[in-house]
Amino acid sequence: MHATTGDQLLMHGRTVGQHDRVAEVVEVLGTDGEPPFRVRFEDGHEAIMSPGPDTVVRHDTDLPK
Repeated sequence: MHATTGDQLLMHGRTVGQHDRVAEVVEVLGTDGEPPFRVRFEDGHEAIMSPGPDTVVRHDTDLPK
């Protein structure tokens, strides 16, 4: 998984009734765009993540402006 600053991580809910979550990549801590990433969630919470297989990267160039 590769991401750059400004990309979004879309984490799909893993159980019935669990909503998808979106976080913006604010810093790439790995080498060559690889995890871990510092991310900011929609509620302002920040965390360091190494996303799992239920996560999709939305690249900044693919996002609507």
